[in-house]
Amino acid sequence: MGLLLSLQTVLAAARVTVPSFAEAMAGRLQRDDADRRLRWFGDHVVRLTRMQLEVEGRERVPVDQPYVYMSNHQSHYDIPVLYATVPTPTLRMVAKAELFRIPLWRRPLTAAEFVEVERGNPEQALESLRRAEDSIRRGVSIWIAPEGTRSLSGALGPLKKGGFHLAKETGVAIVPVAIDGTRAVLPSGALTTTPDCPVRVVFGAPIAVEGRSIAALMDEVGAFLQTHLETPASPH
Repeated sequence: MGLLLSLQTVLAAARVTVPSFAEAMAGRLQRDDADRRLRWFGDHVVRLTRMQLEVEGRERVPVDQPYVYMSNHQSHYDIPVLYATVPTPTLRMVAKAELFRIPLWRRPLTAAEFVEVERGNPEQALESLRRAEDSIRRGVSIWIAPEGTRSLSGALGPLKKGGFHLAKETGVAIVPVAIDGTRAVLPSGALTTTPDCPVRVVFGAPIAVEGRSIAALMDEVGAFLQTHLETPASPH
């Protein structure tokens, strides 16, 4: 059952990526089509895995502007959960630079407005930041997991500064999002999906960045996430 659910999730992702890939290669991929497919993917996977999904705080987020969404990261299933629940219509995630280096993937990912992020090289990381800024100015909300990786224990790890610099540079507000329970669906490193798991998503009110230091923003986002997670934070 668990492996079958994992396979069905992969097939659902393919149902989204294959037509988008074809349209991108032909230069015909439209933002509305990508938005619709990503929303379908999120809704479908939540139903497929029979998640007992509880969502709080969507009403706190006006939908007439882009944001930098920042969440904790427990599982690959955070991605469909966010696409099923995020209130704004256009959300894109940052993707590892390795995916963009695959010739067949670079054009579709770029056409769909996903943002390449290069870790470990300061100059390339700065270029990634500029690309994300361009996306936000075109009305795209960006999702970043500031821990930088999935948590093995479910505990909130130390937050990295990159996403906070992005919000400061563009002046857009940060929306903190706490996701709890997806680790039970598929822990980091696991292959089998567990159905019927309770998953809770809490959206915070947008946090204005003007006049705030990076450290203050990191503290506020970290405090919000920890407040809504059951597992204590890992040592920093």
